[in-house]
Amino acid sequence: MLYQPALSVSRLNDFTQCPLKFRYRVIDRIPEPPSSAAAKGTLVHSVLEHLYDLPPQERTAGAASDLVEPRWAAMLDRDPGLQRLFDDEPFEQWLESARGLVGTYFRRENPTMLNPTRSNRERMITVELDSGIRFRGVIDRIDVSPKGDLRVVDYKTGKMPNPNYQHEALFQVRAYGLLLTKADGRLPRQSQLIYLGSDSTLTYWSDDADNGIVEESIMSIWSRILEALDTGRFEPRRSRLCDWCAFKSLCPAFDGQPPAINDEGVAKLRAVQL
Repeated sequence: MLYQPALSVSRLNDFTQCPLKFRYRVIDRIPEPPSSAAAKGTLVHSVLEHLYDLPPQERTAGAASDLVEPRWAAMLDRDPGLQRLFDDEPFEQWLESARGLVGTYFRRENPTMLNPTRSNRERMITVELDSGIRFRGVIDRIDVSPKGDLRVVDYKTGKMPNPNYQHEALFQVRAYGLLLTKADGRLPRQSQLIYLGSDSTLTYWSDDADNGIVEESIMSIWSRILEALDTGRFEPRRSRLCDWCAFKSLCPAFDGQPPAINDEGVAKLRAVQL
């Protein structure tokens, strides 16, 4: 299948947080070393996805905990290098913390009462917006009520952001609403972000005006990206997130020297818009 570049919700967030990080990830495609935190997030998502392969009555906290090691083994089969993450970190402690996050999920929802189909778990959607931009996202879970109403659920292994930053998190699920409307012709009635790291849930009720607002926001960010492409200036933006950034050594805000921009990556990014 021919690869077609597309903007994603997460990459738009990257540009908003730090244009230089966006450049390194999307245009230059500089490899990032794996982290135990990211691996834990992937593991917990995998467990919660496969939990729904079990019959409803078997979806217990114990059964979910029993899935942790097999799902980790499946991750290692795909990428044996992940084992090196624990050369200097206690593996059993890390694994137990993943089990703890999975256990927290059962205080947020009762999975025996839900029945998402396999196609509505970890669903990748790519659409073409009215502006000609290809846009994509991966939705953790889509629930369908007996009346046919949709609910989007997104799992987060971190903590719920304070109210000053919740609009960024809500933009993600509102963007998922746009994707579902374009793909299936239906706007989700409700979206929930389940924060397992703080045992909390952020809920959003969709409005008919959401899709237009979200698409305008995407176009606004895309216009800023195009300006950066034209000028070659992807400025760093310092924040507390810099402490976890894999590109810190290449960042001029920390006396690093950026490499020459990848011209092929620039061309691919421009191809996002037809």
